[in-house]
Amino acid sequence: MKPKPFGRIVAIIRRNWRSFCGVIREPKILTSTSSNFIFVPVDKRIPFIRIETRQYQQICGIKILVRIDCWPRDSRYPRGHYSRVIGESGDKETETNVLLLEHLIPHMEFSAQVLNCLPVEGDKWQPRIDDLSNRSDFRQECVVSVDPPGCTDIDDALHCKDLGNNQLEVGIHIADVTHFIRPGSAIDREAAERGTTVYLADRRIDMVPGLLSSNLCSLISGRERLSFSCVWKINSKTGEIYQTKFSKSIIQSRASLTYAEAQTRIDDPEDQGEIAQSLRRLNSLAKILRAKRIEKGALVLASANEIRFVEVESETAENELVILEKQALETNSMIEEFMLLANISVAEKIYEIFPELAVLRRHPKPAQSNFEELIVAARNRGFDINVSDGKSLSASLNSIHDPSNEHLNLLFRMITTRCMSQALYFCSGSLGSDPNLTFFHYGLASEIYTHFTSPIRRYADVLVHRLLSHAIDFEQQPPEFLCKRKITDICDHINMRNMNARRASRSSNELHSYLYVRNSREKCCHEKGHVFTIKNNALVIFIMHLSFEVVYMFGDGDQSMNDWQVDKDNGFVIHKPSNVRIRQFDPVQVELTVKPSALTSNFKKQIIVRLIDSKIF
Repeated sequence: MKPKPFGRIVAIIRRNWRSFCGVIREPKILTSTSSNFIFVPVDKRIPFIRIETRQYQQICGIKILVRIDCWPRDSRYPRGHYSRVIGESGDKETETNVLLLEHLIPHMEFSAQVLNCLPVEGDKWQPRIDDLSNRSDFRQECVVSVDPPGCTDIDDALHCKDLGNNQLEVGIHIADVTHFIRPGSAIDREAAERGTTVYLADRRIDMVPGLLSSNLCSLISGRERLSFSCVWKINSKTGEIYQTKFSKSIIQSRASLTYAEAQTRIDDPEDQGEIAQSLRRLNSLAKILRAKRIEKGALVLASANEIRFVEVESETAENELVILEKQALETNSMIEEFMLLANISVAEKIYEIFPELAVLRRHPKPAQSNFEELIVAARNRGFDINVSDGKSLSASLNSIHDPSNEHLNLLFRMITTRCMSQALYFCSGSLGSDPNLTFFHYGLASEIYTHFTSPIRRYADVLVHRLLSHAIDFEQQPPEFLCKRKITDICDHINMRNMNARRASRSSNELHSYLYVRNSREKCCHEKGHVFTIKNNALVIFIMHLSFEVVYMFGDGDQSMNDWQVDKDNGFVIHKPSNVRIRQFDPVQVELTVKPSALTSNFKKQIIVRLIDSKIF
């Protein structure tokens, strides 16, 4: 067994105190004069906090916000004060506010100072003549956008026309957010502070005000919109790029399609309209580009299926949550390929012009030790996994197949995703001479990469737009912006915000899965799952329908820990009374019920799991 890293705290430079969400613990003895109480934070890394209040009856059993004041040397717990009520524990709005606060997600209304930066014309704004100076005009091209249903922040649109001789002109048109967000303005500072739009299970927390995100910057069909375009001349048979051109532009999208609507147009042989033919050319070319990427070693990974929870009116007291699952269509992959290609092309351009200042995104190769769980899991199912490089890993994953378990390959790709290191934004001049720090993006098998295609929802893309605008001599940037230290600091901040946003999104999905089970019309919820991980005392079961992990504890209910024989090394457990063996990734039927607790916002722990496989019980 490898020794664990060891360290010793030698000094506390500064207390990282903030406000914490939680509940008051019910005292063993409560009198009319009681005023000292123990506050239990929802974050279990935080110690209990002793607070003094005369309002116990008003705040018992509900989520409140408490701030630490001091931590006396002779006290087991820090002392703090109650600042405000959040709401009833278990309520959707309350728990959503809790997860936003706990993950440090800025979610307040935009200030008047920020809103004053918006065009005074509001939603009546139209591009002026001087806005079009030096811009390419693509208003006559067959430009369309393809997005998830209900999308209002449309960042990107595409066009494709046949030039003859196996040549295509492909244009990627990205919302020109920097036209409205000037460097150093109040709205720029706010967008930089937020760093990213945060997508929760039932809503989004915008990085920029809605007038921009859902209107003036959104590439809505039928509206003239300012954009930043990347246009290639490409061989339609080989995917070879003959020419790349960047320009600020103006477009007027012909259609705002969903992935399903675009797929229908591609598949309908009777639809020979301009939009359908353009989409077919794009789809055919995307398949060629994808094959080339995978041949280079790009990985096709997976995470939990993307689902949305929609609240619908119910005759009962509480509205019903309905799950909308994301469909995997060719058009999803089609859009992804051209966004990746645009990001790579832009990365090459800004690094060429700004070798010390380019905002890039790297994905380090994972350490060999990261793959140990994957290798063992594959071996136990009779597969070999070669992790020497991305290409070998990709080939190994492609070989995993079991006719009796249609989800096996997906489950292995999910485990592989968890083996990956974290992709990070960085300033190209900040890596120094360390040979272990490279620009390489392991997952995409690309020597250089950035983010250009989503400036409405990512501040990194705003920085990249400004660099590219400067690089093509469209608009010079202020000298204080072209500073390696400043860009590095912003990248570090964005990385932190992205991490918090991912955690908040995951917590929101867990909350809504819990509410879905709790509000089930039946007393319990029956679901099909797969054994994802085997622990010494539990099975971690992934529920496909909910994209959610639950934990079955050995010994729960009528069972005893002694009823189970665990063999983690070989990836199975045996239920001794029935002599049934359950392997990692095996499908299982489970019954889910809830046991609400105000003391925690860990909703996995509030879901009670019972195996209902008839072979065992």
